[in-house]
Amino acid sequence: MILAIMAATAWSPLSAQSATSNDGPAKIFEVKGKGFLRNGQPHQVISGEMHYVRIPRGYWRDRLRKAKAMGLNTITTYAFWNAHEPRPGVYDFSGQNDIVAFIRDAQAEGLDVILRPGPYVCAEWELGGYPAWLLKDRKLVLRSTDPKYTAAVDRWLARLGQEVKPLLLKNGGPIVAVQLENEYGAFGDDQAYLRGLEASYKRAGFADGVLFTSNQGGDLAKGSLPNLPSVVNFGSGGAQSSVAKLEAYRPDGLRMVGEYWAGWFDKWGEEHHETDGKKEAEEMAYMLKRGYSISLYMVHGGTTFGWMNGADSHTGKDYHPDTTSYDYDAPIDEAGNPRYKYGLIAAAIAEVTGKPAAPTPAPTVATTFPVSDIRRSASLWDNLPTPVRAAQPKTFEELDQNYGYVLYRVAVPAGPAQTLTLKGMHSYAQVYLNRALVGTLDRRLDQETVELPARAKPATLDILVENTGRVNYSHAIRTEQTGLTGAVTLAGAPLSDWQMFRLPMDNLSSLKMSAKPCSGPCFYEAEMTVAKPGDTYLDMRGAHKGQLWLNDHNLGRFWSIGPVHTLYTPAPWLKAGANRVLFFDLTGDASDRLSTVDKPIYGKVTNHREAQ
Repeated sequence: MILAIMAATAWSPLSAQSATSNDGPAKIFEVKGKGFLRNGQPHQVISGEMHYVRIPRGYWRDRLRKAKAMGLNTITTYAFWNAHEPRPGVYDFSGQNDIVAFIRDAQAEGLDVILRPGPYVCAEWELGGYPAWLLKDRKLVLRSTDPKYTAAVDRWLARLGQEVKPLLLKNGGPIVAVQLENEYGAFGDDQAYLRGLEASYKRAGFADGVLFTSNQGGDLAKGSLPNLPSVVNFGSGGAQSSVAKLEAYRPDGLRMVGEYWAGWFDKWGEEHHETDGKKEAEEMAYMLKRGYSISLYMVHGGTTFGWMNGADSHTGKDYHPDTTSYDYDAPIDEAGNPRYKYGLIAAAIAEVTGKPAAPTPAPTVATTFPVSDIRRSASLWDNLPTPVRAAQPKTFEELDQNYGYVLYRVAVPAGPAQTLTLKGMHSYAQVYLNRALVGTLDRRLDQETVELPARAKPATLDILVENTGRVNYSHAIRTEQTGLTGAVTLAGAPLSDWQMFRLPMDNLSSLKMSAKPCSGPCFYEAEMTVAKPGDTYLDMRGAHKGQLWLNDHNLGRFWSIGPVHTLYTPAPWLKAGANRVLFFDLTGDASDRLSTVDKPIYGKVTNHREAQ
């Protein structure tokens, strides 16, 4: 099906009957003037974003069904390159990463799909969706026309195409439109880059239908191509000004909001965001009445399980890592329950479409389960692998490691108290002298130095570095190598002859657990007893900073600085009886305790959304 962008016609809001018709599968989907035609009839896209990787697979259908009940006719999702290609040429489209199954589930629920293949997706996701291994070659330039970069992108898009081409509209699937790149205008203005990526999409088979670009209002000219429809992104409170920018930029072009931010994301050590659902519903009605198609970002945020949270930064110095929870204050909360704004937005959609709003789905009642005291533990010091040796420290990427921790070890001579400098330390480090903690460095606070105490004889210096999440926004993505990325000096003199212990923590089966107490960087094991599986939240206020696994699932990071103090624990990942809870705490001790609660626990709340 060829994209049709026909001559502009006189514009008025579409009739309620035809504007949202979603009866039967789409066979033809095209742009005509300022709107869409679906099977030859005028059509408003009323979409919501949700991400398959952020929702337990057992809940995909539930979340999709609730989105449709709110009045949506379309689901938008990114494809996450780094989830699917963890190592060069090694692909994973199984289980939680089965994007094909997710899209087919959407189709089964009677929803169209908008696919955003990236390769850059932002999404508060690790490195904006790029695989960390791209950064092993420091000369490779992300989001550019660098041949090494574009070759990797071509290979990835071709492989993704093998999975999703059968789901494109032309092949009988539900994918009615595809987004080219993602808010490129906020990053650059290189038309050659966008043209090259368009060619990559064509080779992968993604460009045969409706292909469009998506940018914030001030970036439309920089991030668009003249031959493709352009849509605008913004948050609540910005509807009038942002649609005016789109209409000024493309007076006769498509009227669509690619991302309407109906909430906002949280960052470690900052505040929990709650936005004005009443205002969002009012703006939804305003835009829909003007004939706009809309995609809510997010309709359901979910959870950034495992290591995959990103970080916000404009310069690389202003580092703000994102929390595990991606609740986003969305209409459907992290646990899949409608919050108050769900009903308000559903009513706004019903007012415009003329279709009565469906009853608001009943919430799933969370429960609590007993969690034992710590039963066994294991010191990190007693569970180190064989080290890699090199004259100078290697980054995670140079060690062929994507996530987790690396312990860097080097001998230091006897001497007085001196300043240790770790240039470009990414992202969080604990510094030990003969295994005694002497300092902590946090990239959030732009810290790169620590004072080493005087040493009467040579000592062992250990630097345990955590990847707290690579930046997913701005030009900083190009320099997001993790670990010790620059010079390491003591009193200005470089240190050499290093050992590096790779700690990806992707297989913990060989840990030497024991009943003896453990303090410092330790793994702790407890048991959750479940009578009947149900959703719950692990209350992490009895721990400090680290990572937690439930049975075989990496639930994500915890950090006592908040603002989120719980880890969402979904029923499909529990089993009746004993469930193993294993967590790694950087500064654990005998006081570590876990419990469960039936609702999330937040710290200080803000109603202010930061500017992007």
